[in-house]
Amino acid sequence: MARKSAVERLWEVNKEAEIWWDSSPVVFANWHDKLIAEAADKDEMTAQLDRLFNANNAPTDNLLRGVTTNPPLSYAATQDNPEYWQGWVDSYIEENKCTDTDVVYWETYKEIVRRGAATYMPMFEASGKKMGYLSGQTDPRIRHDVDKMVAQGLELAAISPNVMIKLPGTAEGYEAIRIMTSKGIATNNTLSFIIPQFVACMKAVADGLVEARANGVDLSGWRSVITAMSARYGTLGDLTKDAEAAGVEMTEELMRWAEIAIFKKACKLAREYPGYEGKMLLCSMRCSPTVDGKLRSWHIEKAAGEDCVYTCPPSYLEEMITLLDHVEFKDDTGNPVPADVTDTLMKIPYFARGYAEDGYTAEEFNSHPALVETARQFSEVTEKMVSFVRDRVERAS
Repeated sequence: MARKSAVERLWEVNKEAEIWWDSSPVVFANWHDKLIAEAADKDEMTAQLDRLFNANNAPTDNLLRGVTTNPPLSYAATQDNPEYWQGWVDSYIEENKCTDTDVVYWETYKEIVRRGAATYMPMFEASGKKMGYLSGQTDPRIRHDVDKMVAQGLELAAISPNVMIKLPGTAEGYEAIRIMTSKGIATNNTLSFIIPQFVACMKAVADGLVEARANGVDLSGWRSVITAMSARYGTLGDLTKDAEAAGVEMTEELMRWAEIAIFKKACKLAREYPGYEGKMLLCSMRCSPTVDGKLRSWHIEKAAGEDCVYTCPPSYLEEMITLLDHVEFKDDTGNPVPADVTDTLMKIPYFARGYAEDGYTAEEFNSHPALVETARQFSEVTEKMVSFVRDRVERAS
């Protein structure tokens, strides 16, 4: 048997944890073939990748047990094979006599979700609806409109029973999560970075579950995950600026510790919050820092052993497989962030507020720097996908 990859070794620390694919499944085949072509030991790479996911495996034998997508990743799916998707859009326009760009865009997006969900449906069924979910995200441009988010979420959920609805960590997003939960629809909270947001999501889910059970709603296909966008918290917000103002040197190691401290506290809260039934999901991980001349990935090393979800984009999985072969994982759940590190971090207002359960009001979520910047990026890429479709509509007009 080929040496187990870092991905496998991470999972083996706690087999209740889950590794998810952070991209559309439609790009997996090209990524798989690329890594094998570039590998020095092609047989070992093939064996490692086939243990991650192979349609010929028994569904629950695959290590990748769920999928997250977002607007950049959905756009990337069209660019992975642009000629094919141009043809698909052209056919949709012709067959439906539709030249409304927004309609064609949304139908294209739903088709990407549909195909991804179909790939993981055998796992969903074989696991008794425990695994095999695919997250389909509502449009980030409507993140402040509850009614539109719920309407889009219902459309996405209707595609397949294993579609989980990805909703933002805005004040309005948490109301949408409560509503979707009350209907027995699985949710993934995205655009979320700080403890007050995670607590707001736990409350929204707990309240939604009370309503669902009171109304006899079927919850057999329901799940909740709460995404901690780890490196985006450190790099896109005011952590470095606030550290400088507080006289704290923001090193790469300290930034990673800030992100890890928030995730560790979030996992503890998820286990203890009354009425919350779900898991934290770690995303936006980085291979960082370099320690004693060797590259590490503290995000996953310090979260090893947690009963959480690690969702990994193709680029990060590639780095785990090719650059982290030297890393061994052990259960770190009982190890707190070092006290001196926490003391230093608490001098930084940006961190202290994000670490406190009541550090922000729901209305303040909407202006959190990391949320604003991530939403801007996601909206910008959404516009790129709309433009991709608009070009085909204009050619057909």
